[in-house]
Amino acid sequence: MTLDSGATAWILASTALVMIMTPAVGLFYGGLVRKKNVISMIMLSFIAFALVSIQWVLVGYSLAFGPDIGGFIGNLDFLGLNGVGMDAGSYSPVIPGLLYMVFQLVFATVTMAIVTSGIAERIKFSSFLIFALLWTTIVYDPLAHWVWGGGWAAQFGSLDFAGGTVVHISSGFAALAIAFVIGKRAGFGEHTMEPNNIPMTILGAALLWFGWFGFNAGSAIAANGLAASAFVTTNTAATAGGIAWLLVSWIYGKPSSLGFVTGAIAGLVAITPGAGFVTPMASILIGAIAGIFCYGMMLFRIRKGWDESLDCWAVHGMGGLWGALATGIFAAAAINGFPGLIEGNVQQFIANATGAFAALIYAFVVTFILATVIDKTIGLRVTEEEEYVGLDISQHGERT
Repeated sequence: MTLDSGATAWILASTALVMIMTPAVGLFYGGLVRKKNVISMIMLSFIAFALVSIQWVLVGYSLAFGPDIGGFIGNLDFLGLNGVGMDAGSYSPVIPGLLYMVFQLVFATVTMAIVTSGIAERIKFSSFLIFALLWTTIVYDPLAHWVWGGGWAAQFGSLDFAGGTVVHISSGFAALAIAFVIGKRAGFGEHTMEPNNIPMTILGAALLWFGWFGFNAGSAIAANGLAASAFVTTNTAATAGGIAWLLVSWIYGKPSSLGFVTGAIAGLVAITPGAGFVTPMASILIGAIAGIFCYGMMLFRIRKGWDESLDCWAVHGMGGLWGALATGIFAAAAINGFPGLIEGNVQQFIANATGAFAALIYAFVVTFILATVIDKTIGLRVTEEEEYVGLDISQHGERT
C-alpha cells in the first residue's frame, strides 16, 4: 500500500506531542513533592524516557508487536528493529514501520514515568533504573501485545483506542503495588507534606493536556475524520472532568486550581480507551463521572492511609478502569463500527471488562512481585538520613 504523506506528517507530529508528556509528568509530579525532591521527580521521568527508548528499540517493540506467541507476547522477529523500516509495516499500512514503532515508543515511556508516583521521595535512583527496565519488559510489553499486538484481549474483542488499559490501568495499579512494597514516606500521616510549587504542576498539566491530542487523535494512525472525532472527545472529557472535580471538591473546601487540573487529567485518562469509539456527547458524561469518581478514590486512598504519594492509582488506575468500562458502554457504531452496551451489544461490555480486570490483576501482582524481589536483593529505598536530606542532594548532588 502507498504511504500517505498526510498521515505520515500527522503521526510524526503526534509522536512529538506524546513525547512532551513524559517530562510533563515530571513537572506535574515535581510540583507536588517537597522542595528537596523536585529534581529527583523530574529526573525519574527523563531517565524513564531514555531507558525505555533504548529498551523499546532493542527488544520492547518486538515483544509488544512481534508475531503472536500464545496470545500473551510477541516473538523476537523485530529484535533490534529487524524488518522495521521506512516502508509500510503490518500495523501501519499508510505510514512507515519505523514511525509506527516510535509512536508506540513514546507511549511506553510516559507509562513508566506515571508509575513514579508510587515511589516519590524515597526511591534509590540505582534501584529505579533496574525496576524501570524490568517493569517495561515484563509488564508493559505483554499488556501492549494483549491489546494492540494481536494478543488474547484483541482476539476477545476488547477495545482500547489509545491506552486506557495498556497505559493507565497498568501504571495506576503498578504504582499502588510498589508503594505497598517500598512503604510510606517518613513522617507520612504525622506531618504535612504540602506541594512545593503548584504553578509547576499546572504547567505540567497543561503540557499533558496538549500532548494528549497526539496521544488520542494520533491513535487513529491517519489524518482523517476519526482523528478529528478523537480530538474533540479528548478535549470535551478533559473539561468535563476538571469542572466536575472542581465542583465536588468545592463542597468540602475551596475551588482549587490543583483540583481542577487533576480532574482534567482524570477526564483525559477516562476518555483515552474510548476516544475513537464514542460520541462527543458521551465524552461529557465519561469525563464528568471520572472527575467525581477519581476524587472519591483519592479520598478513599487518604482514609486508608496508603502513601501512593501523588494519586496515580486514584486518577490513572481507577480513571482508566472507568474509561475501559465506559468504552464498552458508550461505544457507538456510527463512530468506528463498534456498538456498545447502550446500543445492545452486551458482549462488547463483557470484552472490555474482562480486558480491564485482567490488566489490573496482572499489573498489580507482577509489579508487587518484581518490587519485592528488588527490595529483598539490592533494596528499593534510600536510607533514613538520605530521605531526610532529600533525594535531590542525596541521589543527584543538586539543589533546586
